[in-house]
Amino acid sequence: MGVYMVSVGAEDWSDDEEDGWGEVASALDAELGRRGLPPYEDVPAETDFVRGSGQSFEEKLARPMTGFLALCGTHLSREESELLCGWTVLVPFSLDEEIWLPVHSDEHDSMVAGAPQVLPLAERLAAAIDLPTEVPVACDNLDLSMWFRHRAGELATARTGQWSKDLDAAFYVALFLRAAQHAIRRGCPVVCA
Repeated sequence: MGVYMVSVGAEDWSDDEEDGWGEVASALDAELGRRGLPPYEDVPAETDFVRGSGQSFEEKLARPMTGFLALCGTHLSREESELLCGWTVLVPFSLDEEIWLPVHSDEHDSMVAGAPQVLPLAERLAAAIDLPTEVPVACDNLDLSMWFRHRAGELATARTGQWSKDLDAAFYVALFLRAAQHAIRRGCPVVCA
């Protein structure tokens, strides 16, 4: 099965069924209320899947992360690395600090992070490795995985650089960058499940 990073529409966000995120949504709204903030109610509806539309984000975290974590250790502080890599739920609005919720996992609390705080960290890594502009921007179902599997190697031989030295690390830089951009652009949560 593995771990997937996926965008969530309004129906799944409010659904309390096994695959739904309703428990997380309720706990998040309660915590936002405790902090004097409004609830997160403007989750967009699911849209029909149309390849290339950038409306539905889904990627599988299947590549080795060793090089990516080393890259984070070189360019980010420990706290920044934990924020970039440690979230379970990425929301499209700013949070002063991450929110820990004891839901949706038997093993650990779920960390909710704000995409506006995650995006500059991912952008810093993208700049550090000079991530090529050819990497897909409006990503749908496994677009990044397919691009890195079928196109990145060819581009890496034609245009060498820091990004081409470790394509697995470059994949994760692109993944976290595009996830934060997607959350902000669509106004929807992105989750790791």
